[in-house]
Amino acid sequence: MTGAGESVTLDVTQTVWRLLPAGERMEIDVGHDLRCDLEDEAACRRSYGADMAKKIALRLASLRAAESLADFWPPKSGPERCHKLKGDHAGTFSVDLKHPYRMLFKPREDPPELDSLDEQGYWQSIKAITIVAIEDTHG
Repeated sequence: MTGAGESVTLDVTQTVWRLLPAGERMEIDVGHDLRCDLEDEAACRRSYGADMAKKIALRLASLRAAESLADFWPPKSGPERCHKLKGDHAGTFSVDLKHPYRMLFKPREDPPELDSLDEQGYWQSIKAITIVAIEDTHG
């Protein structure tokens, strides 16, 4: 059920995105295959359904409002459950959408070499990402 209050909240959030000073928020690029779906609300609803489109918008708002990926520290906390993937998806991060789907993204640039024990510092260095996929990483 979508109420008027929900769309007002989203509109306010979108306005806040535009008002954040440059460098004060996460920079987000979208991979070519996802660009149409993620930049057009109606296309997103057509491709993923209304519930999933809302969740995608919430995750994009959270990511855009972050100063760096460290805002989602510690890993797998909060509703986003942001975490670094392993195996075939090594170097990729994931945030929860609607089960079983995840939004996958990579740092736009390779973060600087840090002490291998300073995982939080690694997350702090990520200030720009590229969204690469929306998929079920477990299926």
